[in-house]
Amino acid sequence: MDIIYKDEQILIINKPAGLSVLPEGWDKDATYLVKTLEEQYGKIWVVHRIDKVTSGIIIFALTAEAHRSLNIQFEKHQVEKTYHAIFNGVPKWDEKTTKFPLRVNVGHKHRTMVDDKNGVRSETRFKILKRYHASALVEAMPMTGRTHQIRVHAYALGYPLLGDILYSAPETNIISRPALHAYSLKFTHPTTNEAMSFQAEYPGDFKTAVKMLREK
Repeated sequence: MDIIYKDEQILIINKPAGLSVLPEGWDKDATYLVKTLEEQYGKIWVVHRIDKVTSGIIIFALTAEAHRSLNIQFEKHQVEKTYHAIFNGVPKWDEKTTKFPLRVNVGHKHRTMVDDKNGVRSETRFKILKRYHASALVEAMPMTGRTHQIRVHAYALGYPLLGDILYSAPETNIISRPALHAYSLKFTHPTTNEAMSFQAEYPGDFKTAVKMLREK
C-alpha cells in the first residue's frame, strides 16, 4: 500500500482493493489494513472506512485528539470525499444528485437496497467526467456515508458500476471488481486547522480499465 501523507496526528493511505480495513467476521485470521498499520506505527484510530473491494484514499488518526476532531468533521459532513467510478452504460445527463433512501445488510448477500419506506436518508452527487462507447468515467461525491451507497445509487439510476456483479452489472473482462476508487479527501487538520487536500492515484486495474475503454 502507498503512504500518501503522515505526521504525528494523521496517516493517509492509498488502500489496495481486496484488503479489508477491519477484520471480517467469518475469517478472523485474514490480513486487514489496521493490523498491518499497527504493526508498523502503533495504535491506530479508525475514522472512516471504504469497502474491501474499493481502492483508494483513507485517513487514520494517530492520537485520540486527532480522532475526536476528525470524527466531528465526518459527522458534520465537513469532509469532502470524492470517488471515481466507471458506469456500465452512458447517461445522457452531465450531473445528477440522487437521494434514494437506503436500507443496508439485506438478505444473505448483505446487499444494500433502495427502500422508500424503511430506508435512511442518503445522497450522492454524480458528474460525468468522460463518455466512452458503452460506459462512462464518473465523479461521485457521497454526501452521506451508507454502506455500498455509491454502488447502489448508480444501480438505482440504471447504471451499475462496471464489474459490480452484486448489483446486476454484466460480467466483464475489463475489471474483476466494482470499478470504484476513493480518489480524494479534503478536510481540516485536527491540530493545525490547516485546510488539507490529498489525492490517491488509480491502481493498476482501474488505470488499465480506463485505458481499455478509451481505446474501444
